[in-house]
Amino acid sequence: LLQIDFEDVIAEPEGTHSFDGIWKASFTTFTVTKYWFYRLLSALFGIPMALIWGIYFAILSFLHIWAVVPCIRSYLIEIQCISRVYSICIHTFCDPLFEAIGKMFSNIRATVQKEI
Repeated sequence: LLQIDFEDVIAEPEGTHSFDGIWKASFTTFTVTKYWFYRLLSALFGIPMALIWGIYFAILSFLHIWAVVPCIRSYLIEIQCISRVYSICIHTFCDPLFEAIGKMFSNIRATVQKEI
């Protein structure tokens, strides 16, 4: 939740402060204005915005349930066959090559000596 306090907006640094009466009046004005304008805006726009957001999320949910998820699942089912063929090709052609290269380089030994 968004919580805005007077000190978050009007922040006087240490060593620079206005008169206490000005500070208290500013604080009261800010707090009361924020409180009542929020209530006014909520009363004017709360129900229309709730309606708009309700429609938006209903459409979003509908599309997700009836279009996005079925398309993704269909794609995964169809790609599974291609995945198996690709895997067989890789294991048939690449595995022996990489195994041979690994055996060629497996006998290489490296030593490090520090000379004084």
